[in-house]
Amino acid sequence: MKNLLTIKDLSLNIGETKILQDIDLEVNGGEILGVIGESGSGKSMSALAIMQLAPGGAKINGSIKFKGEELLKFSEKQMCELRGSEIGMIFQEPMSALNPVKTIGEQVAETVLIHSNVSKREAQQIAREVLERVELPSDEFPLNRFPHQLSGGQRQRVVIAMAIAHKPALLIADEPTTALDVTTQAQILKLLEKLVEEDGMGLILITHDLAVVAEVAKNVVIMQNGIVVEAGETLEVFSDLKHPYSKQLFAASNHVPKRVNRAKPDKEKPVLRASNILRQYPGRGGSFFKKSKPFTAVDKVSFYIAKGENVGLVGESGCGKSTLSRALLALDIMQGGIVHLDGETISAGKGANKGASRAARRKMQVVFQDPYGSFNPRHRVEKLVAEPFYLLDDPPRGIERRQRVEKALIEVGLNAADADKYIHEFSGGQRQRVAIARALIIEPALIILDEAVSALDVSIRAQILDLLAQLSDKRGISYLFISHDLSVVRAITDRVLVMRDGVIVEEGESQSVFANPQHPYTKQLLGAVPDIEKALAARRMQQA
Repeated sequence: MKNLLTIKDLSLNIGETKILQDIDLEVNGGEILGVIGESGSGKSMSALAIMQLAPGGAKINGSIKFKGEELLKFSEKQMCELRGSEIGMIFQEPMSALNPVKTIGEQVAETVLIHSNVSKREAQQIAREVLERVELPSDEFPLNRFPHQLSGGQRQRVVIAMAIAHKPALLIADEPTTALDVTTQAQILKLLEKLVEEDGMGLILITHDLAVVAEVAKNVVIMQNGIVVEAGETLEVFSDLKHPYSKQLFAASNHVPKRVNRAKPDKEKPVLRASNILRQYPGRGGSFFKKSKPFTAVDKVSFYIAKGENVGLVGESGCGKSTLSRALLALDIMQGGIVHLDGETISAGKGANKGASRAARRKMQVVFQDPYGSFNPRHRVEKLVAEPFYLLDDPPRGIERRQRVEKALIEVGLNAADADKYIHEFSGGQRQRVAIARALIIEPALIILDEAVSALDVSIRAQILDLLAQLSDKRGISYLFISHDLSVVRAITDRVLVMRDGVIVEEGESQSVFANPQHPYTKQLLGAVPDIEKALAARRMQQA
């Protein structure tokens, strides 16, 4: 359908703050519109305005026409009838969007029951058909499964099934693949393209990933601070960027941190050596007479990290990356293997070595994916950053402690006065800087970064990668960089380990592995990575 959704001069204010200013965009049936921008650009608020779900107190002006009807004149009852039936929405975090105490069949069927005059049995049958359509067949994924029994990609498919159960004319997908590994992301994007083509629906794809938009979206809108700075056909816009902000985004997406004054890694004296790490979980099922086999999450993995070396660990969700990192940190009990840090054994056999000194333990720190979730929101930044001091035999106190905290904050690009703030007063990128300051405060030899930049905007990500590179060069710190974002791993690491089903299937210098992968699984991973230039070249060939 032509002009399925037309937005003209849309503005949204909350109090005196302008959130959206004179937004124009158009979505046709059977087409995908990509909406790009960083946090705070107004992407998600635009989607909420379309759904009439803007925060309380928001004042909206302009026009939002859906199938020729002005949505801003609709009552809440009319919008309730429209949401889920004519306009569907997919949220970024499927676990938050799903009810943990209801089965997947119940949740998909609920959408059908609300908007259709059918029996529960008929709704269950429709739910079964829709879940099969999103590649969750009932013989493998029974309707009585709960969300926690599915992987991240499978949960996202359930959310998509809920959104398309009533075959909406318009689907809004807000960062639907941000937390997914590259192969799962490719599968979800292919599924969305297929649904658009088969149902003729319009899709608004909100993302900060420019390569994803280049691959799947016919048209694109680039937003900054609530304003549309560029819009048009994707090939035309991406081939000739005019606005400085658009150029900045593209430069950040291809950013490679510069390494200076870098010492050559000493392979003879590794800061970390992991030997035959084995981590198993009890098997499910079985009987009184016959126990089920244990599940092996990490299967006799061995590797080393030299001083000043950055090592990447990549693989799909469930391959064992995070389990391995917990074993290295002695947060998980190992069934076998030894972990040496700076020559001292910190974990061996079945669990942590109780005799390992605190001096050894303080040499390894970790930065998590979600900085907000890893901080106590009731404490000020000074206390949060100073937390690792408990590992020191003689921790600093009073003025000295404050000075150490301020020095760490300044080193990561924050201000000394930030020590008096609470973590909710910072942006996502600033919170990650606080997390890095906390990891640095006791001068570790190794920092494990577990998906530390995957949720950040491209420009913030570039800043954090630059910061990490500078700290590595300055202090000789080693990194174990765990990520599903292969472009990030390629940009910042010296060597890369490719993990699948608990085993390292390939390792080598990063540039060599990425340029000439040997293992079929590595080739599969790299083949699933969205590439802006390849996508644009394919579009040019289609138009030729």
